[in-house]
Amino acid sequence: MRLAIFDLDNTLLAGDSDHSWGEFLVDKKLVDAQAYAQANDRFYQQYKAATLDIQEYLGFSLAFLTRYSLDELAAFHQEFMHDYVEPMMQPKALALLQKHRAQGDYLLIITATNSFVTHPIAKRLDVDDILASDAEIVNDRYTGKGIGTPCFQGGKVTRLHEWLKDKNYNLDGAYFYSDSINDLPLLEQVPNPVAVDPDERLEKIANERGWEILSLRE
Repeated sequence: MRLAIFDLDNTLLAGDSDHSWGEFLVDKKLVDAQAYAQANDRFYQQYKAATLDIQEYLGFSLAFLTRYSLDELAAFHQEFMHDYVEPMMQPKALALLQKHRAQGDYLLIITATNSFVTHPIAKRLDVDDILASDAEIVNDRYTGKGIGTPCFQGGKVTRLHEWLKDKNYNLDGAYFYSDSINDLPLLEQVPNPVAVDPDERLEKIANERGWEILSLRE
């Protein structure tokens, strides 16, 4: 069984679920609107510039989760899915997932965005598994801390190889689809790297190396 690996934000989704979650919190007045929006935007710009300190960002993004029970957070997320994530769904992305599914491939999302935000999205997309930046839960409460290696830049390679040790899969014939220069380390690991609606730096590299460039936007 071949692996078909997908980045999530701005690849399968026409937008960034992590940044959008911050916008949801601001819009719902669940955080200090001005300060949170400024920090959320600053971190997003750092991500796009490939200068993000992932540990600093996780400290920021996971802090909110400590304030509510798991049930309360699930209710917030359900509203977030309906109002923010569903509009980011792309028919061409769903068709690409179905194409790989029909070919018997194993569908894996690997994303820097934290597990709270992304696991329900992966379920909605009906993929086989997801690797995300994991958030610690103790006694049914988020602690605000991450667990293990963040799933970001070279950390995606680390996490994937850790995952492969426990699975009967390898990277033979594997695909990885991503939009971001942050994912160059993992794109270089697979025999079939695909740049999806890529940022400027990734598009340049994809053209230089003869990688497939694909658009899933309407």
